[in-house]
Order: sequence, then C-alpha cells, then structure tokens
Amino acid sequence: MRAAALYTAAGSLLLTGLAATPAGGAPAAPGGLELRGTAVAAQRAAAAGIRFGSCPEEEALPSSLQCGTVTVPLDYAHPGGKQIKLTVSRIRATGQDARNAKHKVPRQGALVHNPGGPGASGMYFPLAGRLPEWQRLAAAYDLVGYAPRGVDPSAPLSCEDPERLLKGPTQSPTYPSASYKKERIARAQAYARGCARRAGSALRHYTSLNNARDLDVLRAALGERKLTFLGSSYGTYFGAVYATLFPSHVRRMVFDAAVNPAPGQIWYQNNLDQSAAFEDRWADFRAWIARHDRTYGLGDTGDEVRRGYEKARARLAAEPAGGKVGPAQLQAAFLQAGYYDDRWPQRALALSAYLKGDPKPLIEQAGPDPETAAEEENGKAVYTAVECNDAPWPTDWSVWDRDNTALARVAPFETWDNVWTNLPCAYWPAPRQQPLDVRTRPGALPPTLILAAERDAATPYEGALELHRRLSDSVLVTERDAGSHGIAGGPNTCVNAYLDAYLLEGRLPVRRASCAPHPQPKPKPKPTTPDDRSPSGKAARHTS
Repeated sequence: MRAAALYTAAGSLLLTGLAATPAGGAPAAPGGLELRGTAVAAQRAAAAGIRFGSCPEEEALPSSLQCGTVTVPLDYAHPGGKQIKLTVSRIRATGQDARNAKHKVPRQGALVHNPGGPGASGMYFPLAGRLPEWQRLAAAYDLVGYAPRGVDPSAPLSCEDPERLLKGPTQSPTYPSASYKKERIARAQAYARGCARRAGSALRHYTSLNNARDLDVLRAALGERKLTFLGSSYGTYFGAVYATLFPSHVRRMVFDAAVNPAPGQIWYQNNLDQSAAFEDRWADFRAWIARHDRTYGLGDTGDEVRRGYEKARARLAAEPAGGKVGPAQLQAAFLQAGYYDDRWPQRALALSAYLKGDPKPLIEQAGPDPETAAEEENGKAVYTAVECNDAPWPTDWSVWDRDNTALARVAPFETWDNVWTNLPCAYWPAPRQQPLDVRTRPGALPPTLILAAERDAATPYEGALELHRRLSDSVLVTERDAGSHGIAGGPNTCVNAYLDAYLLEGRLPVRRASCAPHPQPKPKPKPTTPDDRSPSGKAARHTS
C-alpha cells in the first residue's frame, strides 16, 4: 500500500510483521533466538544511551533538533554479528523550560513517532511541536523521530540509480495492453535483481518484525522503561507487531490510520483493497471539484470532471507538459489528493489551468524533482524490501493479471499503478516470511487508542475495525465521512481532544467514539507555490 502520515507527514502502504521462515514453511514462534537477541541488544543500548548533539549537516535539519544514533543488530538471531546504526532526532519537552513556574508541565518521557511507509523517515517529527495542535504534547513529552533501518541515514538501502526516477515522462495506461504488461514484468524482474545485487545478504533483514525489534532497542536507548508510541499508516502495523511481541513494554500506543493486520491481508490483499478504496476517494475529490465549478470550470458533476481528467491524460500522452509530465506523473500527483484533502485545491487548479492552456501549475506539482530523487529512490527500495520480505506473494503472473483485470473494471483509477509498484514481490530473491498473528489477550496490554477516518483510501476503515478486534482493551475513535490519511494532530479538534486526553492523562472512551468530519478545504482560484516538495509532503509512491 502507500505512504501515510501524521497529518502533515507522508508515509506508505503498510506491511505485516512476520516470523522468520522461508515461504512455504511453518511460521516460527515469536521468541527463540530473535527474542533473546532483542533483549541483548536492548540491554546494550540501555547502557550506552544516546549521545544527542548536532544533526549531520547533510541532513539539512533545523538547529533546534538534536540527533544521535542507536546501534542495532542487522540479524537479531546473531546479536553479536554485524551492527547497523539508526539515526534519531529529538526536541526536549518544552514544559520543563517554562520561565513561570506555575506554567511548568511535568515531563512524561519520550513520545516516539513513525510516519509510515515502509520507507518514510520520522526525522522531522519533533518539529511538529511548533504547531498549535501539538504544543500541549510537546510540553509534556520529548518528541522523538527516527529513520528506520534502510531509510537514509540509517544504513540506507538502494535498488537502482536515482537518476532513473528523473527519466520521463512516462505512460500509465488505465487498461494496459498485453505488450505493456510484458514490459512491466521485465522491469519488475530487473528491479528485484537490482535490490539483491546492491543489498546482498542483508536484503532479507529489512522486515516489519525487525522494525518492531529495533523499536524496543530504541526504547531502551532512550532510557524508557516502557514505550509511548504514535504510529501512522504502516507505523500502525509494526506498532501492533510490537504490542504483540512486547506487551509488557508498552505504556501508551496510538495507531493512526490503521493497516489491516490480519495475516491473510499482508500484503497482497491489502493492496487490492487499497486500490478499490481509492476509487471511492477519487469520486469524493471529483464531487468536491464539481461543487466548485464556478472556480475551476471543470464541470458541475463528477462525471464531467472525470472526462476532463481523461482528456488531460490523453493530451499528456501525446505531448508531455514541459517535456516532463506525462500520464504517470499526472496520476501520481492526483493520487496524493486521495491521501490528503488539503491537496484538493492545488490539484484542481493545476488541472483547470492545464486544460485552459497553462501547464505551469501542473509541471510544478507533478514534474520530477532532482533534489528529492535520491530520497524517493531510497524510500521505494525500503518499501519494496519490507513488503516483499514480510509475506508470501503470488509468484504466478496470471494470478495478478486475473485479480487486477477484474478489479480495474470497477476501480480503474489506481489499480494497475498499484500492481506495478508491488510486482517486484512476485520475483523477489530473498526468503519470504509468514505474517505474525497480531493479537493480544485481555489485560496483557495497556489500553491503546486507534484513530481512523471513515473514508481513508490508503488504509481502508476495515483495517481499523480489524485491529480493534485484535488488540484487547483498545478504543477506536472514528472521524466520520472523512478520508484524509492520518488524522492525529490535524484540523479536527474533536480527534485531537481524544489524542491529548489519552497521551496526557491516560483517559479513553469506553470502547468507541466518533467525531464529525473536519471542514472540507476551500477552493483556491489562483496558483500557489506547491507544498509537495518537502520531505513530509512529497508525492511518495505506494506507501501506507
């Protein structure tokens, strides 16, 4: 699936944590060598701590952030073997620095965040404390972000030359021909080979299960006896794996935009469900544009807007905008509108301007960016490695072709692009694992909070319901009739009140609660500088 995030941060599709077993074998019980290896690594990390100081200059992070590293084993079955370093960022709790004593807030420890992916970095997360919605939490908690294993600068993984991402424009047929499918199969096979060639024997160790183990080592290195964690999108999946493996190490956990953790969903079925859900979200976006026809002039019905979009696709296929933007780039940009409705005004404006003869807004929003190519390639590599390693995938192309041809008849917007993103998993050279059965018994885990938007396409709502069923004593808060991917700390004050009450006071509703949707965005009649180039808002591909 795709990238997800905290309200302003992008992530990716979510993956399942698995037991260390080759495809076809019985899943290993969560324990044994890896569990002992995690305890050894955590003990070492607790003794060493984290030496926070200035962040690496090449990371271009603000001076207000402190950075350090945590050492973890590449292979937890051999904790004395090869080690890798995870880079961590932090801003200390601001409540300790208040000049007026009566405004001081007791520090509650570290709040660790993962924004999703797999392949997304949380290094910028501590800066959320500057936003009004996060200031109460920033007063009580050290805000901690990190780059998971494989994500630059934490032992970065690469599968191809980043320059390939700048080669465009590219096609993206809604109903691909047999010859186009054959071409994409060859590209998927070559990509899988590139991952194996560049990563070598380390490739198999990029998994959700290892991400959960790394999280426990990070907890220990921070000096926290128990973990307080906010996971968004994919972060909810390996957060749930963590809760299953280390329930006694949990203090409080928030699962924002939950991935469906059922073993049979990981990851092939989750991607099919995601493609179906994006069709509904695409309809939501078109309906919004139609309601603002006086601003955009794209038609006063969703069908008229769709015809305008298809007209743009056809025109870009014949003559790419600025020599940079073809149908694939258009689709990638409009997919972001399916993730976040705050993108709607910009995308609608770009489409309107393009059809009226001005391609500049579309080129600005959808064109390739050399400055982010290396970051995007790294994120794609980690996404692919984790998803492919995590679970069995169909290895027969006819299965993919059958399932997605049928789905594309009713959900054409995203189906085939989702296939091309994940198809390397059909030809993956590393051993596959079996997904962990995420589940906790009553009383084993402290109460946890699940947040979900009812019309989220990247992580469909059924995933939140399934996670709620599997985590005993969890509470689900739903934003009704809304579809932004990741709602913690966003524009919904009702959602944020539940978030603050839980993280600051440990208070939760009984079992479920709901909030009215946040207001839809207002149309923008004039071009604005696109905000999609920031590390937290780029048009990332297929992540949760």
